[in-house]
Amino acid sequence: MSARANALKEEGNKYFQEGDYESAQVLYGKAIQADPSNPKLFTNRAMTRIRLRLWDACIDDCLHSIALLPSNMKAYYYLAQAQLALHHPNEALSSALTAYELCLDTSNGPFNANTRNLSELVLQAKKEKWEAKERERIRRRSELLCELEDGLLAMRKSELGDWSVKYQGRPNTTEAQEEKSDIEAAYRRKMEELRSTFALADPANLAPREVPDYLIDNISFCVMHDPVITKTGSSYERSTILEHLKRSPTDPLTREVLTVDDLRPNLALKQACEAFLENNGWAVDY
Repeated sequence: MSARANALKEEGNKYFQEGDYESAQVLYGKAIQADPSNPKLFTNRAMTRIRLRLWDACIDDCLHSIALLPSNMKAYYYLAQAQLALHHPNEALSSALTAYELCLDTSNGPFNANTRNLSELVLQAKKEKWEAKERERIRRRSELLCELEDGLLAMRKSELGDWSVKYQGRPNTTEAQEEKSDIEAAYRRKMEELRSTFALADPANLAPREVPDYLIDNISFCVMHDPVITKTGSSYERSTILEHLKRSPTDPLTREVLTVDDLRPNLALKQACEAFLENNGWAVDY
């Protein structure tokens, strides 16, 4: 990194730590101009743009950073967050899984301490992808529900259009973001009430289907069939943890030393998994 780029980055860091994200973004941008081949500068600005809720701009920075350094774990991590914020769960899941795989590679350094955060991000993306499929399944079951949901979506689009005109040129002010959040929250609340009402009328077909977090393997992010438990109390699917231990003799979440001899069958969890799958056959596709 050039001396000028480094000085601008350090100044940007100071503003970021003080919560002045607008100034930090400007300084990171100047650092990028001074050294456009440095992938870390793009991830610095991407992190700032997450705080500013500039999702598209964040995605641009992450893609630039990845083009310069394909193994940039932070870039994929921030990219997944921005894609989730824009309600693109398929893309977010792909990005989060890539970040997670890079995180499990011990050669990537101290950021591996965030393995648990990445695991939660992957699970969140997978849940949103599943929920999107569930919404579509439920909509196909009820023509009336589909029409009412479309009406709510149209109202939301209209209100956000009015918001955009009202705050033209200053969309990132605290007042503007709070009003936008209120619009989104009101829409989600109405949509949830609508779906809950229809689910009560036809629970067999219109109730949402969910998989409890404790049944999910934190490596493959699928429902477990043969869970084992580690000495620290973490549970994994036997086949996935064994495969992981071939690459790294550590617990994926805690990073503590872990060997095959430390694994024990989690019989209670196995019974819970079997009972859930017996009554919810659809969960094998989760």
